[in-house]
Amino acid sequence: MPISLLENVVSNAERRTMRLGEREIVPRIADLYAALPAITGKIELEYEGELLGAQVIARELIRRAADATFRERAGGVNTDSIIIWFDGGGALQVTDEVEAKALYRAFGSVPGLLDVVHQVGLAPASDPATAASACELVLEALVARRKISRSESGQYGRAPMEQRRRPNQDLFGGGMSA
Repeated sequence: MPISLLENVVSNAERRTMRLGEREIVPRIADLYAALPAITGKIELEYEGELLGAQVIARELIRRAADATFRERAGGVNTDSIIIWFDGGGALQVTDEVEAKALYRAFGSVPGLLDVVHQVGLAPASDPATAASACELVLEALVARRKISRSESGQYGRAPMEQRRRPNQDLFGGGMSA
């Protein structure tokens, strides 16, 4: 799987770079999602009959890998301002078809996102393509931690509210009888 996945990711990044006339090929998280068939094909062979399905497992693998990479590189950096922006209704559409400079500008609208990327050394301010890729890494790590959400179409937004039971509350929301 790793070789096939890598080939698909690089191929998608090359295709985007040529189509958009960019000078530098920089793979991004969106390219991993574009390469889902390389992951799901292998998962279907290994986990045939899995109840969740290959797509769900593949997406979770991408998210966990992004989070592990971000934790290793950035440790406990504060991402609260990013999460607060999404919690306040902010949303951002990210696909593998967007030029790196445009994506970099869009990421600039999320308070603290570019600061985190530059502060921890994920990308220099002078390299918008690498910074855009690093921003996707940060967002995907936050999705893995369930701090924000990501739709299948690549829209990052507010994390779904989790239903929590209160003390003495039954599974249906009512009080528990003694």
